Amino acid sequence: LSEIHNKDAFVEPGWVNSGDLGRLDEDGYLWITGRAKDLVIRGGHNIDPQPIEEILFTHPSVALAAMVGRPDAYAGELPVAYVQPKPGQAIDPSELIDFVRERTPERAAVPVAIYEIQPMPLTGVGKVFKPALRLDAARRVAESLMADAPLGKGSLVITSASHPLHGSLITLRFKDMAAADKAELESFVKQSLGLLTVGYELVWE
Repeated sequence: LSEIHNKDAFVEPGWVNSGDLGRLDEDGYLWITGRAKDLVIRGGHNIDPQPIEEILFTHPSVALAAMVGRPDAYAGELPVAYVQPKPGQAIDPSELIDFVRERTPERAAVPVAIYEIQPMPLTGVGKVFKPALRLDAARRVAESLMADAPLGKGSLVITSASHPLHGSLITLRFKDMAAADKAELESFVKQSLGLLTVGYELVWE
């Protein structure tokens, strides 16, 4: 392998930066608790999703759970959770948020929203595919912020996808917009999405 891949891996002789999160218990045992890249960074507060996911797994209605960061103009990211209910079970997002709040001392880690998803996106080895959830969260926040956009007689479809430069890219596809409305819309989009930690593009059709 090229040495460029090892540049930041070996931090000092005998130690490697694996990207894992962990803790040492009182007996000196090392417990791996998650991955650094999974952290949700809320206003400079680093949140490990795994403890929240473990709480959600204890709920009798939850089959699968995952927490990711949703883009936010002020905090950078806000924690949101996705849950797949067990067969025949119903999910009440407000009740689940209260369920988590009562069981974690970390107030900033409590999800601001919980979304039911069916089915949960999984990798080929059965792990939750969090990039798909992050894209969904970005799309949802864009749809919310654009809910009052001055569309006139036109329409808007919002999608999100991975991007090599921005990480995530929100695409706003406008259709049948009057030429006179474009400048107002561009200003509205800039004010609504300009401070998010994801890129966006406008497509006119």
